[in-house]
Amino acid sequence: MSNAIEPKDVDNTKQKQPEQIRVEVVQEKDTEEILNMLKAYFFKDEPMNNYLNMGDCVELEKYATKSIGEQCSFKALNSRGEIIGVAMNSIVKKPKPDQPFHSYAADCNHPQFKKILTLMEYIDHQYSTFNLYPDIDKFLDATILSVDANYRGYGVAGKLMEATMQYMRDNKITVFQVLCSSYFSARVCEKMGFKKVYVLPFVDYKVDGVNPILPAEPHKAIQILVKEIH
Repeated sequence: MSNAIEPKDVDNTKQKQPEQIRVEVVQEKDTEEILNMLKAYFFKDEPMNNYLNMGDCVELEKYATKSIGEQCSFKALNSRGEIIGVAMNSIVKKPKPDQPFHSYAADCNHPQFKKILTLMEYIDHQYSTFNLYPDIDKFLDATILSVDANYRGYGVAGKLMEATMQYMRDNKITVFQVLCSSYFSARVCEKMGFKKVYVLPFVDYKVDGVNPILPAEPHKAIQILVKEIH
């Protein structure tokens, strides 16, 4: 299944006073601290969450952290050891021809988050990165890229992305996918060399003749971007 959450727009064009920042692999013990950061700087600002007035959603929290055990997500720590940014990633393996489709939306009891999951499943039936790259058996999916607002401009997002790409090189994963509902996030990814491979304008997505999700301008579309890692 594609991601229900897109990387947060982070401005790394400015250079602020250097601070000792290190990047490490996310561990299960980090879950609570990561969720506290995401609640403060990501969940409420993500365009679809914002439009739907998501509020507290335990299912969203579980969805955002479900890939921690895969050991492919990264955290940025300041000099005091506090988490100031995260890149939550997951490994998507090529499904077998007879593998049944699992619907997360069908299992979701939160009405607003269910709308997002339903949209993601609609996209799953429209687009597949495995069709674009038929020779790969897996790719890395960027679920969330978020940085503490107090540390934007320190290059934290760039450090997290580079750690992710180094993980891919070390593990011979050649395709990096990002799903963006934010116009700004898509622009950031394109500047980092990602190419746009799928676009779904929110106005074109309807359920029973109604647009269930219409984020505010300039967030006009869901976009999927990919980057080949060599």
